[in-house]
Amino acid sequence: MSQTVITKNTLDFLNDLKKNNNRDWFEQHKKRFKVQQAEVKKFFQVVMDKLNMHDKIEKMKVFRIYRDIRFSKDKTPYKFNFSASFTRMGADRRGGYYVHIQPEGSFIATGFWNPEKDDLHRIRKEFEVDAIEFRCIMENHDFQKIWGSLEGEELKTAPKGFDKDDPNIDLIRKKQYIFMRRFTDQEVLAPDFVEKINESFMAIRPFFDLMSNILTTDLNGESLLG
Repeated sequence: MSQTVITKNTLDFLNDLKKNNNRDWFEQHKKRFKVQQAEVKKFFQVVMDKLNMHDKIEKMKVFRIYRDIRFSKDKTPYKFNFSASFTRMGADRRGGYYVHIQPEGSFIATGFWNPEKDDLHRIRKEFEVDAIEFRCIMENHDFQKIWGSLEGEELKTAPKGFDKDDPNIDLIRKKQYIFMRRFTDQEVLAPDFVEKINESFMAIRPFFDLMSNILTTDLNGESLLG
């Protein structure tokens, strides 16, 4: 049977790992890690199953607990979170989903974290022409109640080739187009947590539909797909 809840045992393990972030402790508690990892993977599978009821998911990626410390000043070897991403299926479905479980730091995210250069330019050109539909989605009361405001890194000024006085420069400056919803530990442990995740991801669809349309057409509205 799939795991439909996140348990206190999972958060307790992650808290203990944060306090004892070293290889000796981890090896001594490897069995405990394996149990919690398996439970969380089952939970992520439930998330994927629910996503597939209203979207089409090509793959789920569960991220490793091990940190890449080769180029980092922080040499602690382990993350103290469990996380997974979900990739939408097909060239006509853009955007992705992400779930992050961490004591006092759990959240879900969605959107375009690191768009390719051509995709980013296409989005910016669209906003240069017209951003009304995008703003209508962002400013919708029900949408904002769930997802809040658009987040993501941005340039300090206009990107090359764009007017710094463009009325949509706030959107054009963006390098990322993401939304995040944060959860307390109490919310994470609640029986309806997976439903809240799913309802949130369902609510993002107008944003995904618009962005998918932008990224699969040219400025004249002609399809870029074969």
